[in-house]
Amino acid sequence: MDKITSLDKFRVPIGNQEIELQQIEYAAGGMPMLRIRIREHSRFTIFDIDSITAERWGRQMQDWSRQAQERT
Repeated sequence: MDKITSLDKFRVPIGNQEIELQQIEYAAGGMPMLRIRIREHSRFTIFDIDSITAERWGRQMQDWSRQAQERT
């Protein structure tokens, strides 16, 4: 059975989407993945990404956030 560990869960202030970050370890083996679940009412969008992709995505989000905050 796959092992899923919840890492964080929060709502987006504008749009009210629910975002949950989970670590998933597949029973069949392989590397752990980061699962990003976005819920908009009854619709779900789910991404399973590797650690390299998560690092790049996270870095870009942090860079954008810093730049956006500097502009305000």
